[in-house]
Amino acid sequence: MRADDVDTLDALFAAGPHTLRGDGTTLLVGHDQIAAFRRGRGGAPSRRAVVLEVRPLADDAVLVAAVTTDAGTRAHGLQTQLWQRREDRWVVTAAHVTQPARPPAVDGSIWRKVGTPLVEPAGSGVLDGLTVAVKDVLAVAGERMGLGNPTWLADQEPEARSAPAVQQLLAAGAAVTGIARTDEFAYSLAGQNRHYGTPPNPAAPGCLSGGSTSGPAAAVALGQVDIGLGTDTAGSLRVPASYQGLVGVRTSHGAISVEGVHPLAPSFDTVGWLTRDVDVAARVADVLLAHRPNVAPGSRTAVIPALRGWINAELDTRVTAALAELTGAGVLAPVEDADLAHDEITAWARAFRVLQAFEVWQGQGGWARDHPGAFGPDVGGRFAFAATVTTDQADTARETVRDARERLRRLLADTVLVLPASSGPAPSLHAGKDIVEDERTATVRLTQLASLAGAPAVALPVLWMSDGRPVGLCLVGAPDTDRALLALGRTVTEALAAAAASR
Repeated sequence: MRADDVDTLDALFAAGPHTLRGDGTTLLVGHDQIAAFRRGRGGAPSRRAVVLEVRPLADDAVLVAAVTTDAGTRAHGLQTQLWQRREDRWVVTAAHVTQPARPPAVDGSIWRKVGTPLVEPAGSGVLDGLTVAVKDVLAVAGERMGLGNPTWLADQEPEARSAPAVQQLLAAGAAVTGIARTDEFAYSLAGQNRHYGTPPNPAAPGCLSGGSTSGPAAAVALGQVDIGLGTDTAGSLRVPASYQGLVGVRTSHGAISVEGVHPLAPSFDTVGWLTRDVDVAARVADVLLAHRPNVAPGSRTAVIPALRGWINAELDTRVTAALAELTGAGVLAPVEDADLAHDEITAWARAFRVLQAFEVWQGQGGWARDHPGAFGPDVGGRFAFAATVTTDQADTARETVRDARERLRRLLADTVLVLPASSGPAPSLHAGKDIVEDERTATVRLTQLASLAGAPAVALPVLWMSDGRPVGLCLVGAPDTDRALLALGRTVTEALAAAAASR
């Protein structure tokens, strides 16, 4: 009942004094009480069933349980209904609704600083009325930059001016709600921060939020803002988008100025954003990429079979099914296999890791050396590795990266590459360190491809695992196809929604 059709809901619940409807605080007895409650609450939030289980109890009785997601916040709830056949029609005789717990108004794991708003719009335009969470690696005038680390933050002075990307959003009518958390120095994909905690994942409660644009992602997923402005080096926008059922946009390398953006690895760093739907993502692109050419994506569609060893088996099946729907509807051209080998992708990943680490150490190594113990164990371990990378190793890695970029750009010149935005759904908050690191390693095999190519990538919230956790479907195109990829993403999203509705 996504439309909250009160009359239809009343008709579906059994008439009489014995029908039950319960939630976390109230038990309603009888159809009249239930109908009065429904009409007096002023409307229910729009929900989508992401998991549905049906258990026949008798010839005339069926138990139905569904995991639902709130259209606004993406938070999960649970609905259980007992359906019985009476006079040749099925009606609900008992129902229980468990609404998702609401987070605190200001969650310190999501936000470092919040205003009402923090920064007012500087103009008017296509983003009028929209709100933004800025990842704590982009400058906001008058505010300090924290990088997800309290030791770093303590030594900072307020920024003299905002990063150009922030200025452009403000000029187009958006307001900055606040500065949102990041993994330390943006050097992680998990969303965990030893100092400030792990932001919630409303799309997969009890699971990691994904990083390093973790705070903005959670703020968008919870409906606290419309846009999460962040960065993507190895997947820092695409992974939280995948884990939280959001649209995540990594832009072409160099398409948006990185002035006022604290660097991680300049060879791969990009500015991008997260939204709950493609339309808002496209409006942001019209602002931040207005000065760039709008190149059409390739007419061919390709997947990389060699990636399957790093992709969750159920997810691989769902990607295959989605591609069959899309090619059958004529949205995508028939799928071809890209001739990239497992060993080749593995070698690229080693080079990516080495060059990224070298650039991290060149930029941040002095500070890390002067502040031992300032990092959590995961980021601290990466800095420890970065300290060992030699110039010769970096030069060798740079040659491999250059070759990979040329090879991938040749592929993308006439092709849209389709792959999952992460290797699987969000891991549990209680997953061991080895499991989280294994997921990260597998995911980077996928996300590195756009990073190596300097190419745009759009993660779309269109895949759902059998347990209700989302995973993004990612479109990768040639440089400067950013806006065209978003237009294609809108068509993909609409086609898959229509196919799901017809089943």
